[in-house]
Amino acid sequence: MPKLIVVNRSGVETEVEVASGLTVMEAIRDNGFDELLALCGGCCSCATCHVHVDPAFADKLPAMSEDEDDLLDSSDHRDATSRLSCQLPFTDDLDGLKVTIAEED
Repeated sequence: MPKLIVVNRSGVETEVEVASGLTVMEAIRDNGFDELLALCGGCCSCATCHVHVDPAFADKLPAMSEDEDDLLDSSDHRDATSRLSCQLPFTDDLDGLKVTIAEED
């Protein structure tokens, strides 16, 4: 099963297995990371699932939608690696992906 590496806000790194068909947000939420609020449940309408993605995986991710881009613009912690984890389907190609949960706005 593919693995996702999650770095929490304290810098602690945890490796979790991800079932096929989940988003990165669902994988993080389902593995007990309370820091990732995901208030809208994955509807791309809040930005509380903001993560920073390992740049080595940038070319394997789907293109960012205009809605995702607009929501990330509302964050004080946006950078070049920012994505909404609800918009990232986890596939076998992403095995080993490392994401860091963004600071809360």
